[in-house]
Amino acid sequence: VQLQASGGGLVQAGGSLRLSCAASGITFGYCAMGWFRQSPGNEREFVAAISRSGTRTAYADSVKARFTISRENAKNTVYLQIDSLKSEDTAVYYCAARAILKDYALRAGNEYEYWGQGTLVTVSS
Repeated sequence: VQLQASGGGLVQAGGSLRLSCAASGITFGYCAMGWFRQSPGNEREFVAAISRSGTRTAYADSVKARFTISRENAKNTVYLQIDSLKSEDTAVYYCAARAILKDYALRAGNEYEYWGQGTLVTVSS
C-alpha cells in the first residue's frame, strides 16, 4: 500500500494550495480517507475526512471555512483544497486511508490503517 502526498510548498498568507494524495495497492473506493497535519513541537491533528462515496465529509473547526476535501475514485486520489492560508497552517500534511464497510468520514487518527509520507506546507506572512 502506498499513499503519495504531493502539492505542498511555500506560499504567502492568503494564498491557496491543492494537495493531492494518490493511493495504490488498495481498493480505493472501499476506503475512507483523511488528511492530518503536524507542525513542529505539536502533535498530529485531524484536518479533514471523506467517506468512501465522497458524500460525507468532516472538518476540524479551525479549517472548516477554508479547506475542502474531495476525491476522485476513478483516479484513486483524494484532494485537499486549502484557501486563505494562514501562518498557523504551516505543517507537514499527511493523508491516511482505512478500508471500511460503512460510508463514514473518520476523524480519529487511530482509526486509519495506512499513512502517506507527508507533504510540507509553509505559509509566509
